[in-house]
Parts: sequence; structure tokens; C-alpha cells
Amino acid sequence: MAAMDRGRSGLSPGEVIRVAGLGKTYLTAAGPFPALKGVDLTVRRGEYVAIMGPSGSGKSTFMNLLGCLDTPSAGEYFLAGRDVARLPGDELAALRNRAIGFVFQGFNLLPRMTLEDNVALPLVYARVEREPRRARARQMLARVGLENYALSLPARISGGQQQRVAIARALINAPSLILADEPTGNLDSRTSEEIMALFQELNGEGITVVLVTHEHDIADHAKRLVRFLDGRIVHDAPTPGREAEPC
Repeated sequence: MAAMDRGRSGLSPGEVIRVAGLGKTYLTAAGPFPALKGVDLTVRRGEYVAIMGPSGSGKSTFMNLLGCLDTPSAGEYFLAGRDVARLPGDELAALRNRAIGFVFQGFNLLPRMTLEDNVALPLVYARVEREPRRARARQMLARVGLENYALSLPARISGGQQQRVAIARALINAPSLILADEPTGNLDSRTSEEIMALFQELNGEGITVVLVTHEHDIADHAKRLVRFLDGRIVHDAPTPGREAEPC
């Protein structure tokens, strides 16, 4: 879309993410290492994007930048209408907490906290009072079919159930974007399909989903496939079999 159509936010209507010339260089003992090299990408509201690539291709670095977990060395990143590079630390943390839901391979649940308290954790950071956040956490656990486990500890449930709890936690602030990093990496094939069905359901409700995966059958659930190689995007197209679907 032409630049004149972009507002002061840097985003065209319908865009959730826009990166331009995004780069990341790490300083190593052997010298500078460019992990990401001038990446351009736009993700529109409601898209479901899978990111693939071999180890060291830059996909994990890219996801860390999208999640505001790291800062770029070059380029621009606009998220939910905000220029990430221009935000002070407290505003960036608030934007990340509000706009992004994270789902990780390792679940990242705190073992001594109940599932309810794990799910409610983002609301603690948002300074929501205890009773409203507990009620919201129970709603999210019900959303993923675990309302009867609210007072259980993570060790008492299966890996698939733990990932559902992680998804409930990602949803609690009603984010516009879910970033999932190898969300089925620790799960068996049947449980993986159940988790991917949940992602598809959430995407069908209008939530934008961007996930990293090494597995082609997982990527096939997405509507758009982006491949990284040597720090650059080398492929960006509808997922095979979905060419007729809007991107």
C-alpha cells in the first residue's frame, strides 16, 4: 500500500505489524554477527502466519524482536500503531503486556502457583485487583476447557493441558496478537493437533497468530508461510493448499 495511505502510526488500516529494513547484529568473540538482515514484512489483522527456517536462519531473532523481548540494530517496527523504537521502557512494557499474548514451547508456568494464578499473572503486572483478575483467569481457563482445574498445580496436569493454560494466560489481556514459539514442540502428535485446533479457533475469532515451527504439518494449519534463511526472508506466500484463501 502506498506510503500516503499510512497514518501517523506508520500502519495502514488493518495492519497489526509492519517492519521495514529490520536488522539485528550481535557482537561475538569472533566479531559482529548479523542475525537479521534488512527484513521487510507486514502482518494484517486476523492473519495466521507460520514462520519456518533452519537453525540460525534468523526466525527466533525475528520473533524476539516482534515480541519486544529484544531491540533491533536497524530498521523500523510498528506494533498496534506504535513505533516501538520511540517508546520509553515503561510504555513499551505496557504495550507488550496489552497487545501481545506469548505462548512458548516450555509452557513457562510457575510450578508453585495454581493454574488460576498462573493465568492471572499478566493482570498482576497490569495492577488489576485480585478478585477481578481471578474471575478473568477462570473465564480464560473455561475458554480452553480447564475450568475444573483452576486450583491445581502445573505438575498435576498433562503437557497438553499445561499448554492450554499457557494459551489461557496469553489471552487474558485480550491481545490483538498471539506470538507462539514452537508451541507443540514438547507435545505428542494427537495433543499437538488439539492445540493447533485451538489456535485455528482463536484465529477464526479474529485474533492474529504468528507462530514459529520446525514442523511442516504444524505450519500447514496457518494461512501464510514465511521462510527465513541466513537472516533474510526467502519465501512469503499462502500456505500450500490455501492459495485461494485471502491473505
